[in-house]
Amino acid sequence: MNILVVGGGGREHAVITALAKSPKVDKIYCAPGNGGISKYAECFPVKATDIDGMVELAEKLQPDYVFVTPDDPLVMGMVDKLNEKGFRTFGPKADAAILEGSKVFSKSLMKKYGIPTAAYETFTDADKAIEYIKEKNSYPAVIKCDGLALGKGVIIAKDEQEAEAAVKSMLLDGKFGKSGSEIVIEEFMEGPEVTVLAFTDGKCVKPMVSSMDHKRANDNDEGLNTGGMGTIAPNPLYTRAISEECMKNIFLPTIKAMRAEGRPFKGCLYFGLMLTPNGAKVVEYNCRFGDPEAQVVLPLLKTDLADIIEAVYEEKLHDLDVQWEKGACACVVMASGGYPEKYETGKEITGLDEKGQLADGKAFVYHAGTKLEDDKFLTAGGRVLGVTATADSLKQALDKAYEAVGEISFESAHFRKDIGQRALKG
Repeated sequence: MNILVVGGGGREHAVITALAKSPKVDKIYCAPGNGGISKYAECFPVKATDIDGMVELAEKLQPDYVFVTPDDPLVMGMVDKLNEKGFRTFGPKADAAILEGSKVFSKSLMKKYGIPTAAYETFTDADKAIEYIKEKNSYPAVIKCDGLALGKGVIIAKDEQEAEAAVKSMLLDGKFGKSGSEIVIEEFMEGPEVTVLAFTDGKCVKPMVSSMDHKRANDNDEGLNTGGMGTIAPNPLYTRAISEECMKNIFLPTIKAMRAEGRPFKGCLYFGLMLTPNGAKVVEYNCRFGDPEAQVVLPLLKTDLADIIEAVYEEKLHDLDVQWEKGACACVVMASGGYPEKYETGKEITGLDEKGQLADGKAFVYHAGTKLEDDKFLTAGGRVLGVTATADSLKQALDKAYEAVGEISFESAHFRKDIGQRALKG
């Protein structure tokens, strides 16, 4: 089996590493890939959002499957175009990827089908939105862009002034472009967050191991929101009882709702959950693997990922027993100094071997933002590496990951020193 993976970050490196373990997989291609990925897959310089270019590449390579990983091409309809040309794919079509592509759609779906989420209203008129905020007078208030905004289209306003500024930046100033032409204002939910990724073929849903992300740039959950500074799996707060509650009230109802709407969701569905005092509620859906969640969930996957891709495409997921390794996995992200704001790239990374890994193999290094020049790995993004380790216990996995981080360096490298501490304290 030959597989083309679309994308070029740590998540894609995790997918490719999982596929490389399969005895069924002969050749892996990736577009655009990155420095580290180029050691595991043949890379092609086609942007993940270039739908015509990707279809052209697929026609040239003739892969058995195209695994479309990032949100943008999924929402833009890359899977639809590939299917039209006769290619088998992993990932939802555009009419299902709208679960992530439009907050207004996903909130309306949850309201219609009674799926637990925060109370909300939607607006296109700034004056009406501000009037609503003043009327509610409840803070913090959560203000979200309808569309994709690189994870930055959510503002948690602590008072009226901040809420008003957020509304104006989205609806009047066009800070987020078309993504912010409609907004959702919702109640602030309290409780720990849990991420559960799930394989689904549109009928059956098989949840993966739960995980805990660390979004803030600095220790103690301080600083700006990022794409994720580290993750651990499983999330100890996500108990068997909670998983059963989520399956009954959230996971199955979401899959059934999408089928009822004539938009069957096939691929990986990301459930961002809040464990509130009134039970688990949906914070958001994503239409793909989370990054860096994929980097701690996929290393624990026992079942052949190629078998899962086939089962999802052929809608035979119920016939497959998806199994997971026991133990824990931890990922510490090494980022460029200044991320998520201004940062420099092109810094040489030392401590890695010719495959972009650690010679002792005690941890696996997923490359998120790297390039390869003259046989040297250089930084090429905000999040640079995801240093990941598995072990019998979470503490052991974290110790191994941090020990490995200590062996890698590049100028102005920044990483959090408290990944997983919240989970260890319980």
